[in-house]
Amino acid sequence: MSNMQNWNQNVASIIDYAQRNFPEVEIVSRTLDGKIHKSNYGEVAKRSKKVGDSLEKYGIKKGQNVGSLALNTYRNMELYYGISGMGAVMHTINFRLHPEQVVYIINHAENRIIFTETVFAQLLEAVQDKCPTVEQYVLLCSKEEMPESNLKNAISYEEFIEKGDENYEWPLLDEDAPCGLCYTSGTTGNPKGVLYSHKSTLLHAWAGSSANGLGFTRSDSILMVVPMFHVMGWGLPYIGAMNGIKLVLPGMGMDGAALVELIQKEQVTLAFGVPTIWLGLLNYCTEQKITLDSVKQTVIGGSAVPYSMIKQFDEEHDVNVVQGWGMTETSPLATANLRTKEMEAMPKEEMYKLQTKQGKPVYGVELKIVDDDGKRLPEDGEAFGRLLIRGPWVNKRYYKFEEDAVDADGWFDTGDISSIDPAGYMTIVDRAKDVIKSGGEWISSVDLENVAQGHPDVMQACVIGVAHPKWDERPLLLIVAAGDKKDKESIYSFLEDKIAKWWKPDDIVFVDELPLGATGKVLKVNLRDQFKDHLMK
Repeated sequence: MSNMQNWNQNVASIIDYAQRNFPEVEIVSRTLDGKIHKSNYGEVAKRSKKVGDSLEKYGIKKGQNVGSLALNTYRNMELYYGISGMGAVMHTINFRLHPEQVVYIINHAENRIIFTETVFAQLLEAVQDKCPTVEQYVLLCSKEEMPESNLKNAISYEEFIEKGDENYEWPLLDEDAPCGLCYTSGTTGNPKGVLYSHKSTLLHAWAGSSANGLGFTRSDSILMVVPMFHVMGWGLPYIGAMNGIKLVLPGMGMDGAALVELIQKEQVTLAFGVPTIWLGLLNYCTEQKITLDSVKQTVIGGSAVPYSMIKQFDEEHDVNVVQGWGMTETSPLATANLRTKEMEAMPKEEMYKLQTKQGKPVYGVELKIVDDDGKRLPEDGEAFGRLLIRGPWVNKRYYKFEEDAVDADGWFDTGDISSIDPAGYMTIVDRAKDVIKSGGEWISSVDLENVAQGHPDVMQACVIGVAHPKWDERPLLLIVAAGDKKDKESIYSFLEDKIAKWWKPDDIVFVDELPLGATGKVLKVNLRDQFKDHLMK
């Protein structure tokens, strides 16, 4: 046994630390009425304790799940710490899911209280009779802002926490006790819950804070466009408080104009979000002839970042793109592709190509690729197989499941097909369910999409495998045009010297838009169903 002290790892310790050391650091939010609200870590800490005390007085017990349908705002930050700090579980609910999935998640989590934005009251009114465990709805507003609602026992947030004690003492909790609950998006079947512990959450925040994680500094100002319902906001509410970093929370203002306004007013240096958000921002900046002068880096995850986006950020805005990879089951940070001195010495085209990889694992995470028999494959950048992962913030078992989600050695199968090169860079080749098998050979939809998006007339590209009478499957390229020009031959010509001949899509279809899931990913399962007979006619 060592002689070192034991320290109980608890989420509440993060906001307490921020209150002592960075009380004046701002948390800037855009509220539902479009106005800018400014709080700080000191204020969030006090109000988080009022939340915790109010929940305890209500009768919420340790380990119970408290639901939230909330936007990226200061009140959501208070919920993050108040709910988990008093020993309950912060259950973030994705309000973009189908109502029946929201019902399933609420019932599966057995929520007694739901905190909700006023704009989602109508959604909950329509399904509340199907959610028998919910006793009270707390609307995230003041008493004066309360809308008319037939939600059961509805009360405003400010009324709910009014009698809470801002000097409430956090209880001592086991570091392995649960603190957060997120559900997968459930594109095939019911969503599955991933239950995070206090220890896993702190370790994840430490890893994200490291130089080999996401490389923050105290002088940064973070625009957090990633939804706080998505994998605990990628851990940013914890990383920000742990490091005294200013957070800028956009609320519902996710369009290019709203984001540019926040970036310029708050001198944002780092921005986090999914590719679809940045596509809209870049298009707006191009139209308005705006450059993102204060931003030095954007961290992009959720789906593969196309070469063209990396190039545009760098050449037009001098913004470095860091591609991160993870999933609900990995808390989410697992790999990061940070720009190095060696990369900066490369020709630009070579550097951009390297940046399209998902990166190297952060400390604490192990990766390997295996074949269908579970045999480990070489990390030569050529072989690709199922990506397995393990680490202290990786899911071991889904919530309320009896069986483990890992093998005997603790490896979790991500469902991704990947390669790893000799330098340790991991590349997602495809989701196992999306990779195209044509005549016995594999075609990566991700690689084909990335090449297609480099065409100047292409705004978005999606590749799916559809049935073929001879080759079993062939690629179909779906395009959202950047303008009025819709020229198949121009796109085929562009692809010709950039892909293998047998990767050439059998057809190109122009569509008005691509269906997006609740986390901003393209719903390929819907498209495969829609176009399943396209090449059989």
